[in-house]
Amino acid sequence: MGTSLQIIDRLVPGANLESYIQAASRIPVLSVEEERKLAERLHYDGDVDAARELVLSHLRFVIHIARSYAGYGLSQADLIQEGNVGLMKAVKRFNPEYGVRLVSFAVHWIKAEIHEFILRNWRIVKVATTKAQRKLFFNLRSQKKRLAWLSHDEVNAVASDLGVEPRVVREMEGRLASHDTAFDGPQDDDDDNAYQAPAYYLEDKRSNPATQLEQSDWTDDSNGRLMAALEQLDERSQDILRERWLSDSKSTLHELADRYGVSAERIRQLEKNAMKKIRMHMTTEEEAA
Repeated sequence: MGTSLQIIDRLVPGANLESYIQAASRIPVLSVEEERKLAERLHYDGDVDAARELVLSHLRFVIHIARSYAGYGLSQADLIQEGNVGLMKAVKRFNPEYGVRLVSFAVHWIKAEIHEFILRNWRIVKVATTKAQRKLFFNLRSQKKRLAWLSHDEVNAVASDLGVEPRVVREMEGRLASHDTAFDGPQDDDDDNAYQAPAYYLEDKRSNPATQLEQSDWTDDSNGRLMAALEQLDERSQDILRERWLSDSKSTLHELADRYGVSAERIRQLEKNAMKKIRMHMTTEEEAA
């Protein structure tokens, strides 16, 4: 296993996905006895090397799960990376006394991280915010690979299985079937179809001077508080937020990880902590005002 571990250590899904998948597939699957011994070393002795071997030997399983979510228009590399986060969480919590294989225990954690990522990034307008809506979202998404709308009996069956009202199922089905529309409409539209674009029937309030001034003041105030909050962070956190959110050519987690010589997960943690501090500072400033 040594050579494969050395190969996979130099790779991340976003850098060269095909090479990563090939390297992960070359890592041998652990036997029941091998897995138990590693799990015991981790659980009882806190052996980090044992945790590393458990994670690496299950990377192919994460890839397999991530591929089942290919229909959401998101990067497979990102889906795999999120699944890997779930795998690491599962390994940390795995108890060899459970009497089950790690792969059975980890599937929940892997899917949970992938689900969260999809729901955060699938659309600008969030289609699922509550736990029930999320469960409904993924159940309907898997069934909607056919073109037809759900029949009355199918709606009632799904509602019964998930413990929700049929109208909730219909509402979620409508959200899944909806699509983003350009405000101005296609440039090559003829006059007969042009009126269908939102720009032709939505009221434009931009000509109201009071509204314009209010919006301008709010934007200036928000930007000012954001810059003030950024200045409260250390230089590395400032750089991470600017590269991830404020730059025209946004950097990936892996690019920043290479720059600072840490893991992509560490960059994610720094980004999350920095965002939390920003929100707290801006909220405090707003309440003081």
